[in-house]
Amino acid sequence: MQPVFETERLVIYRYEAGDFDDFFLLNGDEEIMRYIRPAQNREDSLLFFEKIMEAYNEQPGIGRWGMRSKSDGSYIGSFAIIPVQDSTDLQLGYSLLRATRGKGYASEAVQGGIKYAFEQLKLASIAAITEIENFASQKVLLRRGFAYEKEFNEGAKKLNLYRLSR
Repeated sequence: MQPVFETERLVIYRYEAGDFDDFFLLNGDEEIMRYIRPAQNREDSLLFFEKIMEAYNEQPGIGRWGMRSKSDGSYIGSFAIIPVQDSTDLQLGYSLLRATRGKGYASEAVQGGIKYAFEQLKLASIAAITEIENFASQKVLLRRGFAYEKEFNEGAKKLNLYRLSR
């Protein structure tokens, strides 16, 4: 496991081939993916997973990563710092397995991601995007200091853009 950053309870790390089954638990679950993208079947999820790992060399320092518990190594979900479509901004995002929700992992991962974005990537600001109905994620972002910036459309989706500056 190649850590990208750590928090008190979490290791955020680059995915490796052996992580695919965990990755698919997220990407194949319609309820988890409801506010992110359409759930994928196993074949499409594998293609996406392979692209994610290829991108590590193309875009060092950013990407989509796994999230594991430090205490027992269990898979919690994924975390990402990726480009915002049609922008020079980078955004952070996360998704959690259903069983891991409500334990503060999202807030902890976002705080760790903020620190990584500002200290390691030296960003002046970091964005975050949620669907308008994703109130749980909006609460996490606001608690971590993000401010609402604007509403915009991406295809048929209505989205909110949040931003945190140094």
